[in-house]
Amino acid sequence: MKSWSETLHLPRRLKDARPTVSGAGPSAPDALERERAAFERGRLEGERALGEQLIRQRSELIELQQGVITSMRQTIGQVARESETACIQLALEVARKVVAGLPVSAEAIEAAVTEAISDVDRASEIVVLLNAEDFVLLQRQNSPMLLSEAGGDRFRLEPSSEVTRGGCMVRTSFGAIDARRETKFNLLERSLLN
Repeated sequence: MKSWSETLHLPRRLKDARPTVSGAGPSAPDALERERAAFERGRLEGERALGEQLIRQRSELIELQQGVITSMRQTIGQVARESETACIQLALEVARKVVAGLPVSAEAIEAAVTEAISDVDRASEIVVLLNAEDFVLLQRQNSPMLLSEAGGDRFRLEPSSEVTRGGCMVRTSFGAIDARRETKFNLLERSLLN
C-alpha cells in the first residue's frame, strides 16, 4: 500500500491559535449563566439608581411645593391688607367729596359747635372760632347761639380765617379743640389705617 501524505499549510502557526466557543461546547452554559447574572446585576443597579433619583426628585418637588404655598400665603395676606387700605382710602376720599359738596347750613354749624363744646369744662371761658362766612350765615339766620342768653358765660362765637367752612375751633384756658372737618377726617383716617 502506498502511503499517502500531504503537507498542510496553515495561515498562522498553531501555537497562536485560540479556541472559539461554539454553542455546543461544554463552556457555553457557564457563559450564558454569567451573562444572565451580569444582566440581573445591571438591572438591579439601574432600579436602585432610578429609585434614588425618584426620591431626590420627589423631595425637590415637595420643597418647591412648600415654597409656592408659603409664598401664596404671604401674598394673599399682603393683597388683603393692601386691598383693605385701598378701600378705606377710597371710602374716605368719597366721604370728603360728599361732605365738601354739601351746602353749609346754620343747623350744621350749630351741630358742629354743640359737638365741639360738649366735652369742655363749663367752668372755663370758651371761645368758639368759626369760618367768617359761617359766622355771617349764623347772623343772617339769627341763630340762638349768637344770643348772649344762649351762650351766656359758657361760650362766645368769633369769626376766624384759621377755620374752614363747616367746622370750628374751641379755645379754653386749658387748651384748644380742633373740630375742623379736615382735622376730623385726618383723625378718622389715622384710626382706620392703623
